[in-house]
Amino acid sequence: MKILVINCGSSSIKYQLLDMRSDEDYSLLAKGLLEKIGLPDSRLVHKPTGADVYDVVTPVADHKIGMKLVMDALVDPRHGVLGSFDDVDAVGHRIVQGADFFAGSAIVTPDVIEKIRICCDFAPLHNPAHLLGIEAVSEVLPKTPQVVTFDTAFHQTMEPAAYMYALPWKYYEQYRVRRYGAHGTSHQYVYGRGVKLAGLDPDKARVITCHLGNGSSVTAIRGGKCVDTSMGFTPLEGMVMGTRCGIIDANIVPYIMKKEGLSPDEMTTVLNKKSGFMGLTGKSSDIRDINSMAAAGNPRGKLCQDMLVHHVTKLVGGYIAELGGVDMIIFTAGVGENNPWLRQRVLENLSFLGMKINKAANDAPNGEETIISAPDSAIIAAMIPTNEELVIARDTMELTRP
Repeated sequence: MKILVINCGSSSIKYQLLDMRSDEDYSLLAKGLLEKIGLPDSRLVHKPTGADVYDVVTPVADHKIGMKLVMDALVDPRHGVLGSFDDVDAVGHRIVQGADFFAGSAIVTPDVIEKIRICCDFAPLHNPAHLLGIEAVSEVLPKTPQVVTFDTAFHQTMEPAAYMYALPWKYYEQYRVRRYGAHGTSHQYVYGRGVKLAGLDPDKARVITCHLGNGSSVTAIRGGKCVDTSMGFTPLEGMVMGTRCGIIDANIVPYIMKKEGLSPDEMTTVLNKKSGFMGLTGKSSDIRDINSMAAAGNPRGKLCQDMLVHHVTKLVGGYIAELGGVDMIIFTAGVGENNPWLRQRVLENLSFLGMKINKAANDAPNGEETIISAPDSAIIAAMIPTNEELVIARDTMELTRP
């Protein structure tokens, strides 16, 4: 089956086209990114496997036009990989927020679309864009089945003690206020890869997955099921991130609003877009810039590094207790995959538990799945590049194949 995986942002379309023969037998035909939708300098970078990159700058007014541009690139005689639009058997979409409506992927129906729409309140920057993507595909490929995979679905196995907030009960009943988590497809993928890599029993393994990027979350998994995760009602909760503050005293919010005369929307912008590394440094949210600042002796860059290590260590340590021990710790996503110093410092903080790092393996920048713990370590540690698109493609194949 040829499956097109779509990840729509508010002004972008990220995609992969995979030929899925089975869960483990597949090939990537093409991938790409269309960005700056709605601006005159919209840009499509289309990368067919084994061929030259197609890079074009052209105005793209909306996601419908953008989706047509993507499909035209896929069937173009020079840089395309399909004979016609009809060659696409199914389309899978990444959806950030499915609340407690969905514990797994689903075929797109009017009811599913309505529930995604309800969840726009919980993910106002993401879900509306996902809906635009679904609508755009419906216009371009009206007869092709579509599947949605939710970042929140994997976390639906959490017990109430882990997902409830100690707020008046009516807010849960009336407004669905509870912890939902995020990055579920990534945590699910690296767990599956990790237990195979380490030779662990997937039905019993206790694994902590650290998805560390511009947005970051840590998840405790037992036997393939989420026990706890660091993000909450929205992706704001948890550890320090690129532009998000993570956990803070809730009373800080009204305090700053009164001092600064901020509206709720303005305060939301401060917490989500002007905090984290950006807020601490006043210069950048990018870990590469943070590393350069720290190397140059900038105290705020060093503070960001120290806070990142502190937050990850604290979350991992708490989840070890919650799981009653741990068999494996996995680092993934852009920050987790590309910063050996971070992995080393976090793991060294766990040396009292018998954690021993293989420094040579940890420092090797090969971008491949790697065990980074020493052979005699009491806990296995690994770096595993994530592949959320593959999870979406597998679920799409499972739900739509004849």
